Amino acid sequence: MAQAQSGDNKAGSLRTYAPLLILAAGCLIGMLTFGPRSSIGLFQIPMSTGHGWGREVFSFSVAIQNLLWGVGQPFAGAMADRFGTTRVLCVGAVLYGLGQVMMAYADTPTSLTVAAGGLIGFGLAGCSFNVVLAAFGKVLPEQWRGIAFGAGTAAGSFGQFLFPPIASALIDSIGWQETAVMFGFTLLLVLPLSIPLATRALSQEAVSATPKQSISQALSEAFRHKSYVLLVLGFFTCGFQLAFITAHMPAYLNDLGMPAWVGGWTLALIGLANAVGSLLSGYYSSRVPKRYLLALIYFGRSLAILYFILSPASPANALIFGGAIGLLWLSTVPPTSGLVILMFGPRYMAMLYGFAFFSHQLGGFLGVYLGGSLYEMTGSYVVVWWLSIGLGIISALINLPISETAVVRPVPASA
Repeated sequence: MAQAQSGDNKAGSLRTYAPLLILAAGCLIGMLTFGPRSSIGLFQIPMSTGHGWGREVFSFSVAIQNLLWGVGQPFAGAMADRFGTTRVLCVGAVLYGLGQVMMAYADTPTSLTVAAGGLIGFGLAGCSFNVVLAAFGKVLPEQWRGIAFGAGTAAGSFGQFLFPPIASALIDSIGWQETAVMFGFTLLLVLPLSIPLATRALSQEAVSATPKQSISQALSEAFRHKSYVLLVLGFFTCGFQLAFITAHMPAYLNDLGMPAWVGGWTLALIGLANAVGSLLSGYYSSRVPKRYLLALIYFGRSLAILYFILSPASPANALIFGGAIGLLWLSTVPPTSGLVILMFGPRYMAMLYGFAFFSHQLGGFLGVYLGGSLYEMTGSYVVVWWLSIGLGIISALINLPISETAVVRPVPASA
């Protein structure tokens, strides 16, 4: 008995004395999985030119990717809550890598949609930083969570800084197909990195003292909660803006007569500034009301976009916009994930944040798809830029009434 207890204590101490290892592994996964995805807009012109496709073909496949990433996220979250994070991360990484390789050799719009849309979309649902953040909420001590949410998001941002210039250089030197394949094999590094994020044993311990709750009860509770619904609705705008810019910014700048390096470095600067913004957001989300922080971020994005589309077209203004929008890019994630865990606790964190992220990706689907389809209809991205401004203002207002309190559950009668 004493030996078993000693073993349990040792296992428990492993979870508490290695937070830096857990944080480092999760941050590396966030960087590796977000990097290739943030570079995908650089493939639009060479792929479309090579196959003789209009931009709506590429846009539709990436729109499907965003949609399926969102659709798959609640299920991936539920699987991570039930079976552990490591298994979900590994399956997601394999699907993502396979999608990258198949995208390189897709020669029809349908095969491109299956690869870049279906496989990468579902793969991202299983191995992106959203699953990592949920794991942080389970395996890290409470005092680490705010900074961990910010650091995990910032790591994805660093991937966005690191990968687009590399992708741009590789596409120019070895070709877009070879670059896509190379990125696919890079994702296999997620498999060993996922091991420190194993969560199943800890999640059982963490919930042992709380009232039992089924998945259906958790979902019913969440969607009857007004503040959660407002949070989910506001997150739609985040996805709309980010996915549109990621997929169409290089092409938009190309249309303005700028060289390809401007698009690559604008995305890279977004990623670099995003790392700073995410860390600051993680820091302040535990010190100021999260709803005010979210409202400020959404309103700030609208101002940055307004400045960009009204200012003269130049590489300098593109890079200034990249820095400004980057500070506000994924800075919504720490307060959003923090509100979910504050309202409902860590037990179903991955699943409930997954539903919020579904709203985000539904917005992403529309942002990418409308960008491509309206461009083909009008020859311009202007309408979608103005939609992004309007949606940002609406989301700023939506977040203000959110109540930052935990749900009150009935205390079970003692036996």
